[in-house]
Amino acid sequence: MLRTNKTPMRHAAATAIVVLSSISLVVGQTKIVAPDNKYSISEDVTAGREAAKQVEEQLPLMNDSQVQSFVSHIGERLAESIPREFQHSEFRYTFKVVNVSDINAFALPGGPMYVNRGMIEAAKTEGEVAGVMAHEMSHVALRHGTAQASKATKYEVGSVLGQIAGAVLGGTLGQVVSYGTQFGLGTAFSRFSREYEKQADILGSHIMADAGYDPRDMANMFKTIEKISGNGGPQWMSDHPNPSNRYQYINQEAAMLKVVNPVRDTRAFMDIQNRLRRMPPAPTTEQATKQGNRRTSQGRYPGGGEIGRVDPPSAQFRTYEEGNLFRISVPANWQELPSNTTVTFAPQGGYGDYQGQSVFTHGMEVGTSRNESHDLRTATDELVSALSQSNPQLRGRSGYNSISFAGRRGLHTVLNNVSDVTRQPEQIELFTTQLSDGTLFYVIGVAPTNEFSAYQRVFAQVVRSIQLNNAYNNSRY
Repeated sequence: MLRTNKTPMRHAAATAIVVLSSISLVVGQTKIVAPDNKYSISEDVTAGREAAKQVEEQLPLMNDSQVQSFVSHIGERLAESIPREFQHSEFRYTFKVVNVSDINAFALPGGPMYVNRGMIEAAKTEGEVAGVMAHEMSHVALRHGTAQASKATKYEVGSVLGQIAGAVLGGTLGQVVSYGTQFGLGTAFSRFSREYEKQADILGSHIMADAGYDPRDMANMFKTIEKISGNGGPQWMSDHPNPSNRYQYINQEAAMLKVVNPVRDTRAFMDIQNRLRRMPPAPTTEQATKQGNRRTSQGRYPGGGEIGRVDPPSAQFRTYEEGNLFRISVPANWQELPSNTTVTFAPQGGYGDYQGQSVFTHGMEVGTSRNESHDLRTATDELVSALSQSNPQLRGRSGYNSISFAGRRGLHTVLNNVSDVTRQPEQIELFTTQLSDGTLFYVIGVAPTNEFSAYQRVFAQVVRSIQLNNAYNNSRY
């Protein structure tokens, strides 16, 4: 490991009630009434929190700030538009992206929501992403998970938490359950009812309109999902039984709604889709959960970080360009993790958070450091000293070697360290050079000692690929 530094909705008086879905048509939009529920709000929150722990142990979350920020922005906008009668102050809506290719999304009691990368990639507009999220959010706001658990008999599920988790996880993580994630869920709650699905569609359309999204995008996304599904159907469709005339009734509801402050700027959505296309392909849920099971069986890092299974560097390389600053080629199965002054390239399982800091155990970091002395040796010493402060077991194995680096004079050394995360020895390869204004440009490669010889060949190939653009000579740092 290396440490581096609203307005309530209008409701007409009800004239008719349909069982559970409680659809009342008088004038304008459909009225929704939450189903009966014998559980408390706090039980929703507790069940969702426990289920979220299991989800995040089994599925790989995307560690990309731009993708995460995009999804969170949509989610927060939608959450602010939940009608007052369905708002619960105890609920905390959170939004995370799962790095799997399946077209799926799900939400847990109390507010945790997970959107698959495959769902974002399949959408044609930001509104389509918002449509699926509004649907899932409606299940939470209407407390469908605990309402469905309320209908269980004592013979079907053995505990309150088991009923609630079963109702939700069984209906949203069907593949994960079937792949042996050991959630311990029965089959009594394999999915939400068609009535609950229709409720979530209708309430979701109201939330969308109030948040500035065209509810017809929800209907369009369901069409997109059906078109992609083929014979087998994506997981979302098998988890969410399709009520009859879904496309028709959502569009009819949309015609009765006024979109408030419409969202028209699509640049953020296009940027995120382009960003996802540049990343290595995401695994399927099946592949990811199998890896998750291996991680669980291996145990945890001291201090709570998960031990990740790290695949060897790919023989195929891809090019990454940091604006007009530099160009680099890295193994195709490494993901870029940019921050303000650095970019880290690491494989899945080789990076994460540890005690509030971003760390990586396999991969490379590219960055710059201000250098007041304008002396390469002194600046490199200062960088090593700074690394030693956050990595107290870092030791120099040898002096510096003079090299040619990115067409410039540079220095190279290899350092030894003991990872605070794995408690295992690792080696760190450091390359430095200077830009024309004296700024230090550096590349750090990290790998466990028992894998270092294989990684060192990759580090050398990556360093040889680096091209500094002219703009980098006038460094912004």
